[in-house]
Amino acid sequence: MTWAKNSTPRSDEFVRWSNHLNTNDFWRALEYRRILLDGSAEDVHVEGDELVTKHGRRVPAATAVHLPPVSPSKILCCHLNHVSRVREFAIALPPAPTWFQKPVSALNAHGGDVVRPANCHYLNFEGEIAIVIDATARNIALADAPDYIAGYTIANDFGLHDFRDTDAGSMLRVKGADTLCPVGPGVTTDWDFHHKTMRTLVNGDVRQEGSTDEMAWDMHYLVTDLARLITLEPGDIILSGTPAFSRPVKPGDVVTVEVEGLGALTNYIVEGPPVSDEVGAQPTATEEVLSTALGGDWEFRGQRRPEPTDRSALPYPRVHLGLSRERPSSARRRRRRLDQPLHRWTARDVVHDIRGPLPLGLDDQAG
Repeated sequence: MTWAKNSTPRSDEFVRWSNHLNTNDFWRALEYRRILLDGSAEDVHVEGDELVTKHGRRVPAATAVHLPPVSPSKILCCHLNHVSRVREFAIALPPAPTWFQKPVSALNAHGGDVVRPANCHYLNFEGEIAIVIDATARNIALADAPDYIAGYTIANDFGLHDFRDTDAGSMLRVKGADTLCPVGPGVTTDWDFHHKTMRTLVNGDVRQEGSTDEMAWDMHYLVTDLARLITLEPGDIILSGTPAFSRPVKPGDVVTVEVEGLGALTNYIVEGPPVSDEVGAQPTATEEVLSTALGGDWEFRGQRRPEPTDRSALPYPRVHLGLSRERPSSARRRRRRLDQPLHRWTARDVVHDIRGPLPLGLDDQAG
């Protein structure tokens, strides 16, 4: 790689790919990858069916253990971009891109396992094209955006929609769980994104099919938009959106995303341990979950919006930190009826099993 070996890239370590390619025969290859070789990360380029190290060692691509081809400082993702997905959901395209973020701990690679917890049911694939940033970008002009793009790779923006009712729209746990961001197998440095087809296959059957021509905002626009407020660093990844027909997959399924000119990214769905019910939000199957996971197949699509679920109807963990299950107004009325002063709960008062009695202790200090 063009930064220090086996390290996360920093802007002061990074040698711009475009300049490096002019002086280093090894990096003139159009596609480079990172693999695990003899217990260490090794940077390779693609020659036919083989991967070649900078020392000339050749490894069959089919048997190589792939790693993510870059080490991003952040992974930024466009919500809606493909017109087919907008039409499927019978909604309007926003006037500009909207964004969410996947933590880098979600990063996965070609050939890697994608984990669906045992008590979850709505793990959706989303085949996408990922932009890889070349050099530090901040407040750039749209016309200059190509100068800040190192290349492109394939991504699968998996989402665990069982947690769609949580995190107030940030989708942190929906999109940010471990293993839910496979990218690869490599980065292609000379690829024109115009008029390219893309599709997602599950167990060999085509489930998604689209084209870059249906994107409302192209790759250059997306980079420029983000860089107005967020400094993009070398190696950062931007996911550009998915076409229609994202659907749930189950353990045992094999999911492959193919993009014309970029190759194919394959991952295996496996079952993991159940999400703990001791604390925190729990998996659900509300209308919000089903309407998103099932897309155009949701039974009420085109008839109405998903009905909101009352918080009291959501499953609670075994240990609940916070106020009682009563609404605050009800709790206040109950205390007033008992001629008790209004106080705030403290943590020591409200650590309790929700199936047990309501906490009765009050803070010593008035709130």
